[in-house]
Amino acid sequence: WALHLENVTMSLSGQYECTFATYPHGTKAAKIQLTVKAEEERNYLKKVWLKQTLEIPCLEDTTSENLSTYPLKWLVDENGRKEELVTKEPCCPAVYRNSSMLYRQRVLLGLNNALKVFPTKITDDGRVFSCHVLHHPERVQKSSTTVRVFGK
Repeated sequence: WALHLENVTMSLSGQYECTFATYPHGTKAAKIQLTVKAEEERNYLKKVWLKQTLEIPCLEDTTSENLSTYPLKWLVDENGRKEELVTKEPCCPAVYRNSSMLYRQRVLLGLNNALKVFPTKITDDGRVFSCHVLHHPERVQKSSTTVRVFGK
């Protein structure tokens, strides 16, 4: 006997039990814990003028979920290494990381957890900023945005 699940979503996570009667041994049962893991990543391109404010939404297509109820972090890819810029826990103010020399004093967490970088520099061109939202230990939503900087 087997249970077949189709169109699996996070809501199907939980404990499942199979119970059946046998003769002469009586009722037998088996339990299994199902954990559905999901990681979603979306990729975007953002164009900005040199020396202007760059504003990147955390999850561009997410309007129904309130991001303030989940931990999140913003990272930037620097020479193949991901540097943490900002972390935000639901209970607390944002924590700015000063590990990245290029973004020290230039980043701010804006409304709806958007990342603001001011002023944009030519070194920002081609950089990839990513927002990671931890909905559940097994469910992380990621949004990566590649930046193109233009001069006038």
